[in-house]
Amino acid sequence: MSAMLANGRHSLKRMLRHFARRAAIVRLRELDDEALKDIGLARSEIEAAAFGRIHVYRRGGTS
Repeated sequence: MSAMLANGRHSLKRMLRHFARRAAIVRLRELDDEALKDIGLARSEIEAAAFGRIHVYRRGGTS
């Protein structure tokens, strides 16, 4: 029984993570290219960034 509960929790966490990433993609796609550039992201990198396959760093400028 505890194995089933653990599997259920794991599945729920994966599902919530998936929905959070999809929501991030939707929000990022709503930004214009200039706003994406401001955060160091190209439109073609949105999904990779949301899924953690690339890291976004500030390029130049001041903090």
